[in-house]
Formats: sequence, structure tokens, C-alpha cells
Amino acid sequence: MGCSSCSTGKDGQPKGCKNNGTCGTDGCNKLTVFDWLSNMSLPNGERPFDFVEVRFKNSRKEFFRNTENLSLSIGDIVATQAQSGHDIGMVTLTGELVRVQMKRKKESFDETSASKIYRKATQKDIDIWQKCRNREEEIKKRAREIAIILKLQMKISDVEFQGDGSKATFYYTADERVDFRQLIKDMAKAFGIRIEMRQIGYRQEAQRLGGIGSCGRELCCSTWLTDFRSVSTSAARYQQLSLNPQKLAGQCGKLKCCLNYELDVYLDALKDFPSQDTKLFTDKGLAFCQKTDIFKEMLWFSYKEDPGNWHVLTKDQVNTILAKNKKKEKVASLEMYAIDVNVEEKVVFENVVGQDSLTRFDKPKGKNTRNKNKNRNRNKNKNRNRKRNQKNA
Repeated sequence: MGCSSCSTGKDGQPKGCKNNGTCGTDGCNKLTVFDWLSNMSLPNGERPFDFVEVRFKNSRKEFFRNTENLSLSIGDIVATQAQSGHDIGMVTLTGELVRVQMKRKKESFDETSASKIYRKATQKDIDIWQKCRNREEEIKKRAREIAIILKLQMKISDVEFQGDGSKATFYYTADERVDFRQLIKDMAKAFGIRIEMRQIGYRQEAQRLGGIGSCGRELCCSTWLTDFRSVSTSAARYQQLSLNPQKLAGQCGKLKCCLNYELDVYLDALKDFPSQDTKLFTDKGLAFCQKTDIFKEMLWFSYKEDPGNWHVLTKDQVNTILAKNKKKEKVASLEMYAIDVNVEEKVVFENVVGQDSLTRFDKPKGKNTRNKNKNRNRNKNKNRNRKRNQKNA
């Protein structure tokens, strides 16, 4: 849903807005909400909802009251109320959909305690805001150096300036509690601004920094995912994935959020599916489950005495045998129920043009190389004998 001015240039950045996707029209911002009620008019006598959703750096969004009755639309830069001073943000949603978003996020509708929008940002406000944004990388680097000098076990991952430049919020990750009182003093002295430290989790750090996942697409947490549900190793077990932490972990170091996407489908398929530790009692012997295919509804069993010979059974056949085993009845053998599975052979390499030799471009060796060598040796011997005869004579 990118805007027309954000086509990619040679350097990988958008040509129009030059902000890596955070354009003024809000058409290609991450976590953008489409206002599908914008073309509908309110009934007679209904006042428009006076709360507005405003987005700040990265994915931080807050709701503000439009007390001045400003005519705001998506993409407008506004000056909002802060604890001290004012902040600069972009309007991402207006109208009745803001009410829906506030209900979903369980935000309060109390007008007295809600923060306000002061005005539309002037050019001076935007210049100060951009100047502060340009200082963030330099200050983050300097703050990391100060933390290393103080030997603090923490990682400063991001810095966010307030719109008026009077305050900066430092986001950090740490495994344990960190005493950063001296760090705040040193940074306030070095930068001349008010400092706020805010600890975030590793998933939130990946959300703020962004990146490309192993699937080749931009991270879900930095584009559209808003809530982080807990992901356990059981999600990988249900989907029959190998428990390899290098493959299952994302850039945050935790299990990938996408492991939960298809989990419900697997759980529905496993409701009436025999478990992996199913045992079948037959007259020929005890059989164990070796492999399962949930979506093909097939299971592979082998006898305890012959583990190398597998027999393929369907889910219904296994349930039938289990029902007989519960009644203490044994079936004759697995061969009575086994089915033949036609495995299609995959062609790894196919010789299309007949050029399958790796040495086809090499120079061909001579056929009579051995004979030539023999003739050379004979000629050498003859010459030697002639020279000896001439000396003796």
C-alpha cells in the first residue's frame, strides 16, 4: 500500500520522502490503519469523535483529544502535549475508527485526563524535530561508550528525542537489574538534555530496529504485528519441526512469532489423530509408530523385532486397530491393513542437451601416446649406441 512518491531509488531509499517508508501521505508506513469509514458521513446531529491517533518514532502510537477542533487528516504533523514541553507526531487515524482502536487497546475515554493536541506543527517545529532526529545516532553511539566505561551490563538499542528537543528517551535491554544512576548523570552532563531510561524486551528491540527475516521478508513485528504472544517449544513439536534453536529463533533470540500462525490448524488436525507413542498389538508382534503425516492422515508402523521394515496405515485403520486393542483383541498382522504408497521419484538432474560430461571442454588426449613414448625411447637408445661406436672407432 505504498504511496506514489515512495518508489525505490538506486541507494535503496525512497525517491520521494527520503524517510525509508515514513512518508507524509502515510501510505507506506508500518502499522498503518486504513480508514474504511472516511467516505461515510455522520448521521444528523452526531458530532465527530474528537480523539485522534498519533504515531511517533517507530511503532509508538498514542491517542490525543482535538480540543481546538482542528481539521486534521491522515499524514498531518501535529504538536501534542507531553509531560513537559511538547512532542511532534504524525496523525495516523481520525474519526470513528479511533473509538474502535481505543476500545480494542482498552484506553480511557476520560476527557479530563486525556492529553491534547496543541496545533498543527509549524515549519519551525518541524525543523527542530528533524534536527533532533539527526542527532539520535550520534548520541546513541556516545551513550554506549559511556555505558561501557561504567561497565554496565546493558545494551542501549535506540534513542528517541522529544519533538522540542528538551528530552531524550533511551531504550535498553538487560538480563538483570541495572543501576544506571551514574549513567544518567554522565549523559545529562554530556548532552545537556533530560534523560529517561526505559527497559524493553528483546522482541520489542527487534520491533524498533527492524530487519529481514529468514523468509526473506521484513520482520512481522516491525511491519504489522502489534501484540507479542508467548511462543513455546510445544508449537514446534505439534508441527513436527526439528528443535534446532538456530532455525527456530528469530533476530530477537526468542522463538519466531510465526510458529503460532499455523498452530491452530495443526491442533484441529490432531484432535482425532493417534499420538506419536501409539502401540499396536498384533499376533505377529508389537508395533511402534515411526512416522506420521498429519495432513495426509497416514502413519508408518514397524514391528519391534523388525524395526527397519515400515508399514503404511491410514488414520482410520489405526483407530480401528486401537479400538480392537482396547477390547483386548489382537489383529492378525499389519500387512492386512497396510497400503501401498506410490512414491514419485524426483529427478535431481536431467540431461536435456546431452552435455553431461564435466570434461567435455578439455583437450582430448592422444590415442597413441604410449606408442609415441616407446618410439622416442628407441630413438634415444639408437643415438647413444651410435655415439659410443664412433668413440670406440
